[in-house]
Amino acid sequence: MNISYQWLKQYLTVDLSPEEVAEMLTGCGLEVESMEEWQSVRGGLKGVLIGEVVECKPHPNSDHLSLTKVSVGGAELLPIVCGASNVAAGQKVAVATVGTTIYHGDSELVIQKAKLRGEVSEGMICAEDELGVGTSHDGIMVLDSSAIPGTLASEYFDVAEDVIYQIGLTPNRSDATSHIGVARDITAVYNNFGKDHALSGGRASLNLPDLSAFKPDHTNRSVVVEVEDSQGSPRYSGLTMTNLTVKESPDWLKNRLLSIGLRPINNIVDITNFVLMEFGQPLHAFDADKIKGDKVVVKKYKQETKFTTLDEVERTLTPDDLMICSETDPMCIAGVFGGLNSGVTAETRNIFLESACFNPVSIRKTARHHDLHTDASFRFERGTDIDITLEALKRAAFMIRDIAGGEISSELADIYFYPKPVNRVAVKYSNLNRLIGKVIPRDVVKSILTDLGIIVEKESETGLELIIPAFKVDVNREADVIEEVLRIYGYNNIEIPQEVKSSFSFQSGPEYSRMRNIVGDLLSSNGFFEIMNNSLTTSSYYEDNKVFPAESCVRILNPSSRDLGVMRQTLLYGGLESISYNLNRKASDLLFFETGTVYSLTDPESNDPLPGYHEEQRLALFLTGRKVAESWDTNNDPADQFLLKGILQAIFQRLSIDMHELEHAHTESPLFSNGFTYRIKGETLVTAGNISKSVLSPFDIKQPVLCADLNWDLVMRLTTGKSLQFVDLPKFPVVRRDLALLLDRDISFDQIRLVANETERKLLQQVGLFDVYEGERIEAGKKSYAVSFLFGDASKTLTDAEIDKVMERLVKAFSGKLGAAIR
Repeated sequence: MNISYQWLKQYLTVDLSPEEVAEMLTGCGLEVESMEEWQSVRGGLKGVLIGEVVECKPHPNSDHLSLTKVSVGGAELLPIVCGASNVAAGQKVAVATVGTTIYHGDSELVIQKAKLRGEVSEGMICAEDELGVGTSHDGIMVLDSSAIPGTLASEYFDVAEDVIYQIGLTPNRSDATSHIGVARDITAVYNNFGKDHALSGGRASLNLPDLSAFKPDHTNRSVVVEVEDSQGSPRYSGLTMTNLTVKESPDWLKNRLLSIGLRPINNIVDITNFVLMEFGQPLHAFDADKIKGDKVVVKKYKQETKFTTLDEVERTLTPDDLMICSETDPMCIAGVFGGLNSGVTAETRNIFLESACFNPVSIRKTARHHDLHTDASFRFERGTDIDITLEALKRAAFMIRDIAGGEISSELADIYFYPKPVNRVAVKYSNLNRLIGKVIPRDVVKSILTDLGIIVEKESETGLELIIPAFKVDVNREADVIEEVLRIYGYNNIEIPQEVKSSFSFQSGPEYSRMRNIVGDLLSSNGFFEIMNNSLTTSSYYEDNKVFPAESCVRILNPSSRDLGVMRQTLLYGGLESISYNLNRKASDLLFFETGTVYSLTDPESNDPLPGYHEEQRLALFLTGRKVAESWDTNNDPADQFLLKGILQAIFQRLSIDMHELEHAHTESPLFSNGFTYRIKGETLVTAGNISKSVLSPFDIKQPVLCADLNWDLVMRLTTGKSLQFVDLPKFPVVRRDLALLLDRDISFDQIRLVANETERKLLQQVGLFDVYEGERIEAGKKSYAVSFLFGDASKTLTDAEIDKVMERLVKAFSGKLGAAIR
């Protein structure tokens, strides 16, 4: 949010430099992210002086240039070559001296001493548009004859200068969305830790506008106000003004708005924006002659109603949109944006001025739905001061009467359904000192609270009973009050303790973060990059999705955007977004992994208004492109399922998950064109394979992508009580035997490995596959596996007889369970 230094000074009774103000703001929690100089004319007309053309004659070498000598208040006259046809001796003009930067549109020109057609020129006589004080370029700007040569142009044209602070406003500081709110914090900081007030004996105070003289000029024009939705608008105030003139605002008002980035429109709209930035209370002005039936109704309008806003965009209303209506038609989206057909125009003579307090949740929903984010909605979403609606109306009415010549033509209309109860909070000194970590003098605490507008109703030996003002929307608990004291006292004024207190914790079983780091280190050492995606995602991924149905989505009540409306049910789509992002930047060989939580409803068919929710930890792997980076000495083989299975087996081995216990099977999931699963004890541990083209297409991914989705919660259960064991190298040799098995084509190697491990658990150490053959030499529907077996015994050397006996059992098992024949 932008805050003007000169504007702030209106409300302060002490003189502070811009740097002192910035330091105070940052110290009290309103962090100054940037501090920039601003001028009402770009560049501030630095280097431009008022001059008098003493001599003017034609250029000897040009038929359109003139040679002039100009006095700028010094002893010497400046020779200037001028191309304007209207230059003449005796004129008072604006002169850009050598070294001055002239800003014209987006271009910049530095004035230099030069020769033009052989004649020396030491400056430039400027036109309106070259100075930035007008738009005319018909010739040089001729000033009033009373102008004094040598006067700074910035003084002659009354160029306004300011310092603008860009403040990083946190969501809980709705009280600081105005210049008065910020000035209140500065006053509190100054009074308790200012540099000079202790010597002068003075305290700072807020210099607020005096509104005590407010009264209507007459009551000849009233508008009836009716609020049908008291929840959406707990307070609605307004008044009518007549016989005003809509015109351009005076320079001081335009400069106030321009300095903080607001575009002046006309005097009425500019005044409402001024009061918004002064008090933090949004106002809206309606053309009273366009309010049908002289009646304003606050209500929610019927669904699918078309409404055109001030930006000339036709929008479709929802049943949740609170509207400001006339007797027959909607006029404004309450707290968000005005309507095209009810706003103030140059022809407006009478207005109805609105000042209200709207429900923050309602405004937030409407602003998000219509993607309309205005200065008004920014404040209403955070909560506005319900007690200030009338003060803001009075301030605006005074300004309109002074600037636009209007008359206050009605009493203040004020509908206040549920007067806000007094917000009382008790604070114990012991809790304040404990949470802050320092004993703050009690008189300092009370001084800070008083300067912040918090009333000390009662004091005891143990603490304070306070009344919290309505503008402190987020101060409702003892801890909130303590935070207010601390930020004004200053975080930097709290000494760092010399002792450190800590406690040790013990957790049985594997630690989630430790196991995650183990797998992360393993994957990164194998060329993978970790990705982290938002848990919030778009609901479009789950529409017509058979695996992750939209009915199971956990939906966000107030999403920040339409693309972040649901919690993710899977890590798949976030990974594909990352792959698409990298492919669009010419990175095609990708190995990604992500660990994170997925969310779903446990029973989407239930009519329970509070359905159950399910969270699950997952690990996802993504492979696409080549196995290894392109090089002259490597093949360009693409990543495949064998690489993916190898990575999975490495993970299982590192986590001490026995591959012999896993069941391998194909899956018919529509997410995969060729998928498989690993299951253990009836639960699916991994679902993996080649992602189908129909899933890749929305991401514009045209190359194959492999994915593995691991149930990390199940992994954690499987690793409980287990750890990786290291053993000595074997003292006795291992023995290898090979078999060529003729099998049906649909028999997989995993089935062979599983049968082998079930048949021989003691001596068999490893089963490998080193050749697969399908061809003319074997019958159709069959294939040949060349399988290796490694045997060993830690206590002795195996004999041929022992190994032959085991091989016989294996052959018999393969034949009986898999229908295998020995080739």
